[in-house]
Amino acid sequence: MKYKTILLLAVLIVMFSCNQKDKKADLQSGIWLGEIEVAEGKKVPFLFEVNKVSSDSATVILLNGEERFVLNGFSLINDTLIIPIIAYDAELRGIISDNKIEGKFLKHYIENDPGIPFRATFGVLNRFEPVDNPTSLRIDGKWDVLFIGENRDTTHNVGIFKTDNNIITGSILTLSGDLRYLEGAYTEKGVQLSAFSGLTPYYFDFNFIDENSFEGIFYTARGTTRIIGNKNDAAELADPYSLAGLKKGFDTLSFELPDLNGNIVSLKDEKYQGKVVIVSILGSWCPNCLDEMAYLAPWYEENRDRGVEVIGIAFEREDDFDYGKRALTQLKERYNTGYTLLFGGAVGRENVAGALPELDNFSSYPTTIYIDKQGKVRKVHTGFNGPATGLFYEEFKEEFNQQIDSLLEE
Repeated sequence: MKYKTILLLAVLIVMFSCNQKDKKADLQSGIWLGEIEVAEGKKVPFLFEVNKVSSDSATVILLNGEERFVLNGFSLINDTLIIPIIAYDAELRGIISDNKIEGKFLKHYIENDPGIPFRATFGVLNRFEPVDNPTSLRIDGKWDVLFIGENRDTTHNVGIFKTDNNIITGSILTLSGDLRYLEGAYTEKGVQLSAFSGLTPYYFDFNFIDENSFEGIFYTARGTTRIIGNKNDAAELADPYSLAGLKKGFDTLSFELPDLNGNIVSLKDEKYQGKVVIVSILGSWCPNCLDEMAYLAPWYEENRDRGVEVIGIAFEREDDFDYGKRALTQLKERYNTGYTLLFGGAVGRENVAGALPELDNFSSYPTTIYIDKQGKVRKVHTGFNGPATGLFYEEFKEEFNQQIDSLLEE
């Protein structure tokens, strides 16, 4: 009898061990709080939602303010989770255990990338843990914002923020574009904000000096930058049409570049004769460029019959046509882009200058060029401030359509 009991216990132990070994980790549906480590050990919090179709299929959605950035193609191999971020050639990878994930944020375009520490916890609904005695000062409105020690034009940055149910949303506009959909909460002395849309994690920690000024630190994976702000209801950027143009003696562009099928495209092609043409200099790796394409793609479908064309000239991480074709095909499919995309070469001012020799003072992706029916360049717009900027984005759309209407009427 004793022998049978021992044998039964042994069988049960083996069965239990096998079940535990074969048991797969599970990615729970619902809200997760993610954290990516940046400079000085700061952790950038962000929320993401998992919508499971089956045990082997799910959609992961990054949540930033009003933004919903969808990541498809999730895979779970035993306890290893892989969430590809196809738009930016990156991924979130980690081990799942007890509704927690521990791993790395990896960028594939960086050779032998060691990754940035990433972790996540299921069921946490607040990006930042509420404090007991938050400041009574508010950050709502427009601000002149200055980055100290940053290699950029620091005199014309604009912050725009609003508070709703103690949750802060907004963005900071620079001459090259906005710093994404920031979201955050009040601290005892100021404000903390973060954003992660699949490429660069951002974290801001501000302390109010008084109701009209703040100072703090901007954290990324690359380092820190001191930042100061002053309330200014009239804050605005420098004129984006004044920063770039054509070299003296030129009024047209003369590029000849391959489309995604390898066919050489030029503004001399019959397709563009007698039409208003918008040329966008972009990169599939550039968040502000994606914001512009998200606007231009449906706009083109609605307006192409009016005698207007759009051309996107992309400069990618590698000077390789096949690499560029893959990146741009994914971009085209994601935004259902009907206008022509061309491969300009590798990212870099010198390559832009080589592909577009008439362009002067190029400084930012995207840069958008307005060409009239006679093929003459009429305006060059530097940067793009997207929907995260609220009022500024609405003003851009109105101005953009007025520009096109004027050129079409000529």
